[in-house]
Amino acid sequence: METLWSIVVGIMLGCGIYLMMERHIVRFIFGLMIVSNAVNLGIFVAGRLTKGHPPLIEEGALQLAEGFANPLPQALILTAIVIGFGLLLFTMILAYRACKELGTADLNEYRKSEETQ
Repeated sequence: METLWSIVVGIMLGCGIYLMMERHIVRFIFGLMIVSNAVNLGIFVAGRLTKGHPPLIEEGALQLAEGFANPLPQALILTAIVIGFGLLLFTMILAYRACKELGTADLNEYRKSEETQ
């Protein structure tokens, strides 16, 4: 199952990077969002996918039993979701301000406006 999800993460990363290389700012933002979600999914898959086994340590044991999911990647994903959301909002506000100031959403036009100033 992890192999299938790893392939999905690779496809999502490829699509996100492709969108980030487009010339339109909205496509860049969608690409950034897809890459952020792909990285979160990759971290989640790295922690093993198990069904119905909570990551609890038995009384008297020193580590998780075999076959249980690792709780550390799950905790890291919670932090990464918050950071990714903040980055996405910052990028959206920056894109809105640039579109408002320059009157276009084409990234090539942003370079031209930089040369004329």
